[in-house]
Amino acid sequence: MTITESQQPADRQRILSGAKPTADSLHLGNYIGAVRNWAEMQSSYDAVIFIPDLHAVTVDFDPTTLARRTRTVAAQYIAAGIDPEESTFFVQSHVPEHAQLAWALNCITGFGEASRMTQFKDKSAKQGTDSTTLGLFAYPTLMAADILLYQADLVPVGEDQRQHLELTRNLAQRFNTRFGETFTVPEATILRDTAKIYDLQNPTAKMSKTGESVNGTIQLLDDPGVTAKRIKSAVTDDDTEIRFDEQNKPGISNLLTIYSVISGKTIAELEADYAGRMYGHLKVDLADVLVEFVTPLRNRTNELLADPAELDRLLAQGAAKARGIAATTLGTVYDRMGFLPRKQA
Repeated sequence: MTITESQQPADRQRILSGAKPTADSLHLGNYIGAVRNWAEMQSSYDAVIFIPDLHAVTVDFDPTTLARRTRTVAAQYIAAGIDPEESTFFVQSHVPEHAQLAWALNCITGFGEASRMTQFKDKSAKQGTDSTTLGLFAYPTLMAADILLYQADLVPVGEDQRQHLELTRNLAQRFNTRFGETFTVPEATILRDTAKIYDLQNPTAKMSKTGESVNGTIQLLDDPGVTAKRIKSAVTDDDTEIRFDEQNKPGISNLLTIYSVISGKTIAELEADYAGRMYGHLKVDLADVLVEFVTPLRNRTNELLADPAELDRLLAQGAAKARGIAATTLGTVYDRMGFLPRKQA
């Protein structure tokens, strides 16, 4: 029996994903592009969802801010539908096997192949040699450890992470060839056609926490009045027809996309609903729909943050579940690499 067979349901593939805690609030693009998919996949996959805080310290960081953001992101994930009872949901630093396996993988990773990682080259070029850490250089092998620890079958990745996943696959195959079958070789996957959400003030740029203007982003923890105001002040165009046309009407197309995702209506249905009506009608209605959507999520997040003991309990429960899997994988790795087993004193 392989490790994968012994640690997950036979009828469900294991899928793994997570995002760094680098902001005080998730924005609408985060939810639609990632968290919504994670919540939906829990019923179809053996889902491992984690907050990779170890990755967050590969660049400059503030300890107090990191701790606050990690806790806030954890609460938002749960509020947005991540079920700690159904998924394996945890904070990366609570499972020391991540760092332990990363070191083992570092030792079978060539300096040249690590140097060729595009993200490292880009970030180190911007930061300069003296400000670039070994942690940033080894970021891809830590990511590989995150995936391989849990024998993940599938990993949802964007284009910016495909090179890292390919390195993960190479390292899994290299280890298996040299030391015997140990790791599942993961596949990249796209879970569904994910709607792309753009900046409200610059609808040709993706919505981002680092956008040109704070008014271009819908933060899920913002006051509902702020959310409504940002929708109502969104950039559109000089025309008055409400129709989906990303090339000629990017602002209106972005609002229609947001409306469709949140309401469940198709773009065609929305175009029919607003035929002959003005942009202002669409914005007012969308603001109401969005406020109705984010308010319970915001309230649930605040409830969890107001009860840190309960949030800590859920994260500890997830870490214990994760360690049950991770320790088995690491034990096999250590045994096959020739490390002496530690005996109880």
